[in-house]
Amino acid sequence: MTNAEIAATFEQVADLLEYQGGNVFRVRAYRNAARTIDGMVESLAAVRDDSGRSLTDLEGVGSDLAEKIGTLLDTGGLPLLTDLQKAVPAVVFQLMRVPGLGPKKVKLLVDQLGIDSLDALEKACRDGQVAGVKGFGAKTQAAILGNIAFAKDPEHARLLWQEADAIVQDVLVWMRGCPQVRRIEGAGSWRRGRETVGDLDFVVDSDDSVAVMDRLHAWNETSAVLLRGETKTSVRGPRGVQIDLRVVEHDSFGAALQYFTGSKEHNVRLRSLARDRGLTINEYGVFTLGSEAEGDTKPSKRALVAGATEQDVYGAVGLPWVPPELREARDEIKEAERGTLPALVELADLRGDLHMHTTATDGEDTLAEMVRAAIARGLHYIAITDHGQRVTMARGLDKGRLLKQWDDIDRLNESLAEEGSPPIVVLKGIEVDMLEKGGLDLPDDVLGKADWVVASLHYGQNQPREQITARIIEAIENPHVSVIGHPTGRLLNRRPPYDVDIEAVIAAAARTGTFLEINANPWRLDLNEHHAAAAKKAGVKIVISTDAHSTRGLDMMRCGVLQARRAGLEASDVANTRTLAGLRKLMKR
Repeated sequence: MTNAEIAATFEQVADLLEYQGGNVFRVRAYRNAARTIDGMVESLAAVRDDSGRSLTDLEGVGSDLAEKIGTLLDTGGLPLLTDLQKAVPAVVFQLMRVPGLGPKKVKLLVDQLGIDSLDALEKACRDGQVAGVKGFGAKTQAAILGNIAFAKDPEHARLLWQEADAIVQDVLVWMRGCPQVRRIEGAGSWRRGRETVGDLDFVVDSDDSVAVMDRLHAWNETSAVLLRGETKTSVRGPRGVQIDLRVVEHDSFGAALQYFTGSKEHNVRLRSLARDRGLTINEYGVFTLGSEAEGDTKPSKRALVAGATEQDVYGAVGLPWVPPELREARDEIKEAERGTLPALVELADLRGDLHMHTTATDGEDTLAEMVRAAIARGLHYIAITDHGQRVTMARGLDKGRLLKQWDDIDRLNESLAEEGSPPIVVLKGIEVDMLEKGGLDLPDDVLGKADWVVASLHYGQNQPREQITARIIEAIENPHVSVIGHPTGRLLNRRPPYDVDIEAVIAAAARTGTFLEINANPWRLDLNEHHAAAAKKAGVKIVISTDAHSTRGLDMMRCGVLQARRAGLEASDVANTRTLAGLRKLMKR
C-alpha cells in the first residue's frame, strides 16, 4: 500500500471510532498519524525495511500503530477497519459528506431519528425533526437542509484554489463597498493556499454586524442564507459553495483572522505554547490564563494581551509572524522559535517561464502572441516547449517542424535585439515524451540543439511502479533533459498520480542536476508541497512553470508560487528566479 492509502485508512478508522464514541485520545492518535504519513515522501515500506530505523521514529506513531502499518504493508488490509465497517451502518459515510456533519452528529441522527439515507435526512429537516435533537436546533437544521443538495451533487467537489480565489475576490470587492466594513480578509484553507478549498471564510472588522451581514445577503450571487447570528452568517454562494462571514471588533481582528485561517492543528500547537506562557488564545485575542469567566469565550478586555493584528498574536507567545501557507502543524512552530522560518519565494521573484505551448501544437495563441504576453507580464525570458511527436492528439512536432519553429525563434530573437538590449529572450525548447518502452520521442541529435528540454510522461500511466519510475529516471539521466514536467501526472479532482517512486526520482535528479517542475496549472500543481519540500531538502532545484496553452495561462504562475510557498521554498530554491545567465550556470550542460 502507498503512504496515501495508509493515511486514508487511518483517517477512516478515526472517523468510525469517533462515530462509536471511542476514546478521544485514540481517535486523535489515528488522525495525527494519518497527517504525518500523508506528508511523507519516503515510503513507509522503506522505513520499515531499514534495519537502522523504526516506524516508531515517526512523529505520532507508537508501537500499536507501527504494527498496524506493518499489517497494511503486508496484507493491504486492516482487520480493525473491517470490524468497524461491519459495526457501522453504511449510511454513515453518505451522511458525513454533508458539510458540517461529523461522526458525532451523524450518530445522533442515526440513533435518535433512524436516518438511513440522504433523502430521509432531507425529509427529517423539512418536518422539523432534526431541530428537536439535542445539540442541533433550528439554525443547524436549516444549514443541514441547505447542504444536502450540495452533498448529493457530484459536481460539488472541492473547488480548485484558483476557482475559490475568483469567488473570494468577488466577495471582497462587494463587501468593501459597505461603509461599515473597516477591513475584510479571506481566511481558511483559501488563505493557506491549499490545492483545493471546501468552504470560504471571511473575517470583518466592524462595529455594525447587522449592516455587514445584510450586505452579504444582498449580494447577487447569494442564493440562500443558511445561518444568521449576532456576529456570524453563512450563505450559499456561486457554485453552491458555503461562505462563512464573521464580524469582530477592531481589537480582535488579528486574533480572529489567525484563528479562522487555521489550520486546526497549527492553532492547537499555538495554544499549547501560549499555555506554557500563562496565556490563552481564541478568536477574540490573547488573554492571561484564567481570565475567562465560567462559560464565557470572550473575556474582559482588561485581560486582553493582544489581538488587533496577527503579528501581535504571534508576538505575545514569543514568535515572529508565520506565513499562512506554512500553518499546517509541520515544523513551522519550531522554525519560528529558532528564528529559521524561510523567506518564502514571491511571484515578483520569477524572471522566466519555461513551459508553454503555441498553435504549433495544442496552444490557442501564436508564438508572437505568447511572446508579447510574456513581455507584458515583465518576464525576462521564456521557453517555447510545444509537444514532441508522440503526442499525436496535440499534433506533436516531428524533427522537421520543430527545427522550423526553432528557426522562427532565432529570427524573432534577432528582431527583438535590433534596437539594443531585447525586452525578452525566447529559448528554443520542446516538451518531449517519455515513451512507454523507454527512451524519448525525439532523438538526441535534435535535443542537443535545444536551449531547454522538458521531459514528461503522458502515456502508459497505469504501468507498474518500477516501470514508470525507470522511465522517468532514464529521462533524468539523459544529458539533454533540463527538467521533468508534472512529475506525478495527477489532475486534481480528476485523476490520481501515477504510481511512481518519487523518492528515487528526487535522488536521481539530485545526482544529475536535473530540475523538477512545479506545474502551476491549477489542475496539476505537480509536484505537490511534500514532494517539493523533499526535493529542496535533497538539493534539487525547482522550476515553477505555467504550462500555459494560451496567453491567459501565463497568469497561473501565482498558483505555482503558492504551491512553492507551502513547500517552504525560498527564491534560491527556484531556478527560474535567476537571470538567464544564472539559470544557464545551474543547468547540467
